[in-house]
Amino acid sequence: MKIKLIAALVALTSFNSVHAAEIYNKDGNKLDVYGKAVARHYFSQNESVDGDNTYVRFGFKGETQISNELTGYGQWEYNVQANNSEGGSDAQKGNKTRLGFAGLKWGNYGSLDYGRNFGVVFDVASVTDTPVIFDDQTFSNTDNFLTGRGNGFLTYRNRNFFGAVDGLNFALQYQGENSANTNNGADRDIMRSNGDGYGASVSYDIGYDITVLGAYASSKRTDAQNSLFFGEGKRADIWAGGLKYDDGSLYLAATYAQAHNLTPIRSLGYANKSENLELVARYTFENGIVPGVGYFRSKGKDIEVVGDQDLLNYWDFSLSYYFNKNMSVYVDYKLNRVNKDNVLGIAHDDQTGLGLTYQF
Repeated sequence: MKIKLIAALVALTSFNSVHAAEIYNKDGNKLDVYGKAVARHYFSQNESVDGDNTYVRFGFKGETQISNELTGYGQWEYNVQANNSEGGSDAQKGNKTRLGFAGLKWGNYGSLDYGRNFGVVFDVASVTDTPVIFDDQTFSNTDNFLTGRGNGFLTYRNRNFFGAVDGLNFALQYQGENSANTNNGADRDIMRSNGDGYGASVSYDIGYDITVLGAYASSKRTDAQNSLFFGEGKRADIWAGGLKYDDGSLYLAATYAQAHNLTPIRSLGYANKSENLELVARYTFENGIVPGVGYFRSKGKDIEVVGDQDLLNYWDFSLSYYFNKNMSVYVDYKLNRVNKDNVLGIAHDDQTGLGLTYQF
């Protein structure tokens, strides 16, 4: 029983609401609060990832029973960096809203919500988003079309295919334009902009602790994005597939994705094409020790002037210890395999991180 509890906590560690504390539940209205305090330090020759990286993250999830079939819900999540001075703006400090959306769920017919949420491509990427610190994903990035967290997502989700097929889930998603041309985009960075886009994902639990996943997304690119040094095309497209095995102690997952005009090359533009591979393995011992290993590689293809180039290429080795469901300590080592002489200036330093997390 203990190993199953620890494994569940480890498997869902990126979803803070797992440790939610119920603060109100009356007359069909429910409100949960969740959060964590993370004491973390990096060691690296790369100054951007060296030193203190302590932060606090918190949020709430609420729902209200409107009728026997209809439920309303909402979620908000905020991040506060604790490694900055007390001067400067919130944006300069790294403080930010991670999630903020509201929606309706109608029985087996599914749910529909709108706001800042996860893109459907992350449904696949999430199965290999397991390293305790260095989870730099190859094809999923924040505010990068429909691959990670982003603004203006209208998302329809259906669980168990209208209640008819257990384990078969799918989602449909639309994202409106977010750029300097929109009402909320006056200060939006070019690399965090997007045109109108759409996507879909599907997953199926085939039994034997195995789940297969797939996703596709396509978005218009902005004129400003096409003016950058690398990459040019009217649309950013990606397809991704994944496979997960989880028996409660052994966890194995793999994803592969191909993208066009979508994978960032620092702040210089986008790769015309990228091939992305992620592999992870983890084992949860009954005493709370959890070793893990992963391999992540994103290969940019046919980049102007450069040709083929690794955009991300590293091994990850981690070791965690869970004192209980609320407290854990861990170490993570990133063995970088990017060529140090690469002409794009891609980071090539090895990195080590130490952390202590309290979560509720």
